[in-house]
Amino acid sequence: MSESTSIGFAELGLDPRLVDALSTLGYEEPTPIQRETIPPLLDARDLVGQAATGTGKTAAFALPLLQRLAERKGERPTPSALVLVPTRELAMQVAEAVHRYGRALGAKVLPIYGGQSFGQQLRVLKRGVDVVVATPGRALDHINRGTLSFDGLEVVVLDEADEMLDMGFADDLEAILGATPEERQTVLFSATMPGRIATIAKRHLKDPVQVRISREPLPEGASPQVRQTAYVVPRAQKLTALGRVLDMESPEAAIVFCRTRNQVDELTEKLNAHGYRAEALHGGMTQDQRDRVMSKLRSGSADLLAATDVAARGLDVSRLTHVINYDVPSAPESYVHRIGRVGRAGREGVAITLAEPREHRQLRSIEQLTKRKIQVDRVPTVADLRARRLELVRASLRETLLGDDAEGYRVVVESLADEFDPIQVAMAAVKLAQEATGGEVEEVEISDVAPEREQPGGRKRAARKGARGDAARIYIGAGRKAGIGPGDLVGAIAGEAGISGRSIGAIDITDRFCIVEVPEEVADQVIDALRASTIKGKKVTVRRDRGGGS
Repeated sequence: MSESTSIGFAELGLDPRLVDALSTLGYEEPTPIQRETIPPLLDARDLVGQAATGTGKTAAFALPLLQRLAERKGERPTPSALVLVPTRELAMQVAEAVHRYGRALGAKVLPIYGGQSFGQQLRVLKRGVDVVVATPGRALDHINRGTLSFDGLEVVVLDEADEMLDMGFADDLEAILGATPEERQTVLFSATMPGRIATIAKRHLKDPVQVRISREPLPEGASPQVRQTAYVVPRAQKLTALGRVLDMESPEAAIVFCRTRNQVDELTEKLNAHGYRAEALHGGMTQDQRDRVMSKLRSGSADLLAATDVAARGLDVSRLTHVINYDVPSAPESYVHRIGRVGRAGREGVAITLAEPREHRQLRSIEQLTKRKIQVDRVPTVADLRARRLELVRASLRETLLGDDAEGYRVVVESLADEFDPIQVAMAAVKLAQEATGGEVEEVEISDVAPEREQPGGRKRAARKGARGDAARIYIGAGRKAGIGPGDLVGAIAGEAGISGRSIGAIDITDRFCIVEVPEEVADQVIDALRASTIKGKKVTVRRDRGGGS
């Protein structure tokens, strides 16, 4: 073990009461980010830290600000530290952590967030608080009302700064920082470092120490295990593929990540229509709505949560077993945040991604960041699903046979055995048991497609002449006047519907519309995919050609 990794919390210069608290909580030695950040923060330096969730950054900024409390003499009527976080869930988590670390110091910590009684927050503030952990909106409310005093403020921490900016809190952060004392210590943590973060750091931090820490790998055998799988699926068949995956995996509880609020709402509605117990979670919901959703997920009255990245920030649900990316996240760091929701506390987790054919490069970028291979598999077939359901029935029957509560059914079996072979009786019982678990599997196969790769010469290609006997003609309500050429049509159909460009037949482009021939067996798939997407940035009418081209 190197000298740097053998340093304990006591050697970092922390108060013995803090060291004892950490020992009681099971913290044996600092993580890399704690080793790098605690000394400069104890020296009152400003700091910019880039660190992912799970690297120990909460303790990295909490311990130095608690050290300040240990050194303060006399009364502490107003907050000495303000920690700003993007969500209510993270506010509660950080506040709880600071409370645990600083219990022996008598540290008073108050989480402030929307949806909570303003009067209750005000009463606690009047009694005196050492550390306020707040969401930007509610913190600014208190500042504007004059109910949050910064007279004794010494430290401001911006935690998950990139998420706060993504949630639209940029102006709020500027107003809050402008209301705090100029002579303060400012600490900024962010998982990513876009230009906007650098601008804030340049404007509000003074000669900050720069720290960048990757997620620390745990010792061999102790690392949380997350099985990572991707399925390449045409966009038009994603919902079917999701249902197939859920039926195969049978998650205890799962989060399905979506890109937009609208997609969350639409997917939740469709999942419930298909018999799943699903709830939505996104930034457009009130705090009461969010609380009800999380209560359902934690209690087991809901099994699936469709959510956006920002809304799910800070969530920790112990029964969560699966994370499903309905789309490949645009930023590889977002993928890391998502799959970090499972595989905790030694439990195996599962991360599944539904990737469109054109998204294979994003999968490769994720692999480069995580240094882990994502297994690309074919989507389970109808036969796979039938076999899985039979296996579940077999397991249930075996569990019942091993129990001692089936004796009451003996008379039924014996009476039937007088008329039928016992094997026939058992087969009928298995059939009924399978039907009770979901009935017959829909005879819908999902197209087996491969990731799209760049072809020599790019995607542009000439229209082919000649019709096919088994071809369907697709009408697309835009043409040359909309700037559409053969390459646009081939790219849209191959990319959105996930079929090979070689499968596309004759292409006829007029000023106002286009007619494209595709194999009959994928015609509906192509129509659904093009209706759900855009061509040249615009939504267009797509249907089977009625013969007149209009």
